Amino acid sequence: MGIAEILLLMVIAAPPIILAITVHEAAHAYAADALGDSTARELGRVSLNPFRHIDPVGTVLLPLMMLVTTGFLFGWAKPVPVQFGRLRHPQRDMAIVGGAGPASNLVMALFWGFLLKLSLPFGDADLSMVVLQQMAGVGVSINIVLMILNMLPVPPLDGSRVVVGFLTPVNAAKYLQLERHSMLIMIGLVVLMFTGVLGAVLIPLVESAKLALFTLLGVPF
Repeated sequence: MGIAEILLLMVIAAPPIILAITVHEAAHAYAADALGDSTARELGRVSLNPFRHIDPVGTVLLPLMMLVTTGFLFGWAKPVPVQFGRLRHPQRDMAIVGGAGPASNLVMALFWGFLLKLSLPFGDADLSMVVLQQMAGVGVSINIVLMILNMLPVPPLDGSRVVVGFLTPVNAAKYLQLERHSMLIMIGLVVLMFTGVLGAVLIPLVESAKLALFTLLGVPF
């Protein structure tokens, strides 16, 4: 892939990647605020403004680098601070706040899939439609990846928060102790991603989810 092609890919991929990651974090912030914890609002994170959520490395550099080198997308934004003790029903609401991010990615995947469907009848005749098709394809992929990846029941990923909502208080407290090792877990996930091990697990799930979404929307897969 030449430099010009890489730059074009970055220009096309950047908007859906940034939108997917930042809306994911904004969903956590809105959910926490609605359920009684105003920490995110006090810090200006209850916002759809990407600049309030972007992490230069995790939101921009790493996803684009992985898209170019591996064809797989992975990234993160600045985590939304949540004080679960301030939630009205801490254990239940923790699960809701955790699930809000992946749920937003599902909605965005449907949105990009619908845009892809609208653009397909134009084929290759209109350059703007070709760009939209490519951008929509990235949008579907990044959102499905984020949804599935974040639902893994591994702290500090969102899936661990959802799991807590179904545990007894004693078991939930024990499970959350794993968060002390969050940095090591994230480093391990990145290593597994670059070595292809995590991709071998996630790619079949991502492809199955894309097939289901495109079948639902009537988009050729």
